[in-house]
Amino acid sequence: MSNYHKNLVFIAACIGMCFFGVSMITLGAVLPALTDKLGLSGLQATSLVTFLPLGMLAGSLIFGPIVDRFGHKALLVPSCILVLLGMEGLAFFENVSLLQCSIVAVGLGGGILNGETNALVADISGEAEKGSRLSFLGMFYGLGALGIPTLLGFLAEYYSYETILQGIGVVMLAGIIFCIPLRFPAPKQAQGFPVKEGLGLLKESSLLMLSIILFFQSGIEGVCNNWSTSYFGKMTAISSSEALMALTCMAAGLTVARMLQIGIFKKVKPQTVLPYSLVLTMIGFALLMFSPGFVRVAIGMALVGMGLSATYPVILTLLGNRYPTLSGTAFSVALAIALVGQTAMNGLMGVLSQYTNGIGLYPYLMIASLVIMFFLFRRSLK
Repeated sequence: MSNYHKNLVFIAACIGMCFFGVSMITLGAVLPALTDKLGLSGLQATSLVTFLPLGMLAGSLIFGPIVDRFGHKALLVPSCILVLLGMEGLAFFENVSLLQCSIVAVGLGGGILNGETNALVADISGEAEKGSRLSFLGMFYGLGALGIPTLLGFLAEYYSYETILQGIGVVMLAGIIFCIPLRFPAPKQAQGFPVKEGLGLLKESSLLMLSIILFFQSGIEGVCNNWSTSYFGKMTAISSSEALMALTCMAAGLTVARMLQIGIFKKVKPQTVLPYSLVLTMIGFALLMFSPGFVRVAIGMALVGMGLSATYPVILTLLGNRYPTLSGTAFSVALAIALVGQTAMNGLMGVLSQYTNGIGLYPYLMIASLVIMFFLFRRSLK
């Protein structure tokens, strides 16, 4: 193991996670302005959006074996640069093909960073501190994801979105420069990636079970982000502005819970916390049933955010502890399955919404998914 400064490497991982947050939200934040500027049709705008998850899925699939074979630095800095270049492409390019390439770069870099940063923190952390450090890391996703729309909201009156993205790019470049000279942990498989052992992970029932939990977790998060406001609009009497505030309550609940988990996971085993978190999430969704008012909706969404906050840190902690020599590859499998879950459950909710009152099934589908997660998790501990 090469000599490295654990705290500096942890800061580098937090910078990378912040970049992942930026990659997830930038396209959605600038798409309306981009569409107006270039006069894109609805079909062209939709085609741009589809390139982001494709890039992310590719990034999630490739990062694990590369990290295990060549080390973390081989991917962290280049993937940060990919996100930066892709984002600046959104600011400068006016050709649709070049914009598509930029979005693929943002998605690919983001998909790599999501797994890479979690695997890096798992590798540099002792078993007792792994859960709390992964929770702390998760807060920086929120910083990146919330920072872009906040800046656009505050500065759009004075500057174009292109100028704002260029300014954000300067700050991101400073983060990359910080990471470049750092020494990172040595590769785990420096003598060559053990293909047989890597493929053998796909047969591990424990890995697949934990990955399926993330399948549902990612799906629930995606459905919440994309369909909650539609549900509130059709099944409650709250206004559109109140619906957006309720969605913000979910993000706030998740962020506050992650902050609390930093201390909790130092005293309590992460796997002890998760069943209670899942039950808390079920209670949150139950509050959304039967035409609730704004206060009940806001409390319900805050509980949903708080409950969902524990799943990723707990599952990734377990994966890091169970597969220490191939943690990157294990994370790669799990996060790729999670992305598939997000796509599949969003698609299912889209199909259900086409039927009369189909959107009303939203909280029931979420609770059913949480019940499956609960029993899968209990079984995975045996």
